[in-house]
Amino acid sequence: MSEITITTLAERPELAGRLWDMKDSWPAFADHDPVAYLLYPRMVAELPEYVLVATDGDEVVARGFSVPFCLHAPGRDGKLPARGWDQVLLWTFSDLRRRAVPDTVSAIEISVAVGRQGEGLSGRMLAAMRDNARARGFTEVVAPVRPSGKPAEPDASAHEYARRTREDGLPYDPWLRVHVRAGGTIESVAPLSMTITGSLAEWREWTGLPFDTPGPVHVPGALVPVHCDPEQGYAVYVEPNVWVRHPLAP
Repeated sequence: MSEITITTLAERPELAGRLWDMKDSWPAFADHDPVAYLLYPRMVAELPEYVLVATDGDEVVARGFSVPFCLHAPGRDGKLPARGWDQVLLWTFSDLRRRAVPDTVSAIEISVAVGRQGEGLSGRMLAAMRDNARARGFTEVVAPVRPSGKPAEPDASAHEYARRTREDGLPYDPWLRVHVRAGGTIESVAPLSMTITGSLAEWREWTGLPFDTPGPVHVPGALVPVHCDPEQGYAVYVEPNVWVRHPLAP
């Protein structure tokens, strides 16, 4: 049986250049969120103690990014933002610049290598992220969760989907289910968690679709339809995520 080791990037800085070696399941268009494009390298360089890497021997099989930030700062007041993922990244580096003392950790990403999914690695990475935050003195982890089953239902309401449950009371969505089993509580939908804009030519390159008809376009891997405006020459994708709170026992 393989031996999986999970460490922080601070503990194994030599893995920084290999974080993206593994093939993941993110759709190509997701690489073009401008906030993430700008700040992912800074997470690696400035917050390596919050970056988790799972290895199986010499192979990187999963990665996890998290960030510390001031959720309870004046004007934020503990409220999870409608702009979710993007907003937390912006708050994090604003707080870092001001040398503000963070009070909360937010998950940003947990990805498992294609071919290693179904082995429970996502749950192990989430547990390691919680443990890492607890060890650093935090009492809560929040997560703008990207529901793994939502791309199969792009026209479904994100609010209805987030609250949908199975007969056993657990969330219908597999990734939300992992979070709830780990002790998380679904709080709200972040309707503007990630915004990706592009020219029609860019969207054609990212998706292989024609993008020549006005209105919603169903794109593989997208949680909701992409809005296409051929007359103006652009398309825009606004992704909702689901906020989950994880209280951390001492």
